[in-house]
Amino acid sequence: MTAITTNRLTVGYRGHRVVEDISLSLPCGRLVCLLGPNGAGKSTLLRTLCGFQPPIAGTVTISGSDITTMSAAEVARLVSVVLTDRPLTPSLTAAEMVGMGRAPYTGFWGRLSDDDRRLVSEAMQTVGIAPLATRRMGQLSDGELQKVMIAKALAQHTPVIVLDEPTAFLDYPSKVAVMKTLARLAHDEGKTILMSTHDLELAAQLGDELMKIENKHIRKITADEVSRIIGRLLRG
Repeated sequence: MTAITTNRLTVGYRGHRVVEDISLSLPCGRLVCLLGPNGAGKSTLLRTLCGFQPPIAGTVTISGSDITTMSAAEVARLVSVVLTDRPLTPSLTAAEMVGMGRAPYTGFWGRLSDDDRRLVSEAMQTVGIAPLATRRMGQLSDGELQKVMIAKALAQHTPVIVLDEPTAFLDYPSKVAVMKTLARLAHDEGKTILMSTHDLELAAQLGDELMKIENKHIRKITADEVSRIIGRLLRG
C-alpha cells in the first residue's frame, strides 16, 4: 500500500523552483531517508509534502487524497511532523508538549482522556524521555528538545511521520537509538517514515530506501552509492 504519492511535483518558494518534476511513491512500513547537501531543497520538499506550503506544480496525494483538498485537521490525522524549528513554549513541561500531539483528536478544549494520556506516556517511553516528563521545555538541551518533538509526533498516532534532520542535535549513541526506533516503528507498526538526514552511514545501514536531491532533481540511490560518497568525503 502506498502512503504518499507525488506526480510531476515541483517545490520552491516565491516562484523559485528548488526541486523539480518529482514523481515518487512511498510505501507503508518503510523508513525512507532523504539525502542531499544544505540548500538542496530537502526542507522545502518536506514542508510541501506535509501541506505547510503549496506546490509550484504537480500534486501530492496522501492515503489516496490530494493534500490541497484536505483541511489542516484532516492532514494532521494522517501526517505528523518534526521540523528543525525550536518550539517557543519554554514554560510547558515535556509531557505537556508531547500531549499536544493529541490535538487533532481532543476537540476544542484540548482535554486529554485516559487513552490520550496513555499514548503520551507510551510515546515518551519509546523515545526514552519518560524521566523528562515534568521538566520545562526551556530547561532542556537541544538533544532533549528534539527527542520531545519526536515523542510528540509519535503521540499524534498517524500513519505517516515526516522528520527534518531528527538526529541533528544528538550524540552518536542517541542518533543510533532514534534511527533504530524509527525503523522499528516503520516495520512493526506499518508506518511510512520519511526523514532528511546528513548522517549518511546510519541512513545506509538502517534506511529501507534512500533518496538524494541533486541538481534540482531527486533520485533513488543504493547503500553502496552512499558508501562511495562517504569514501570520497573521507579522502577529501
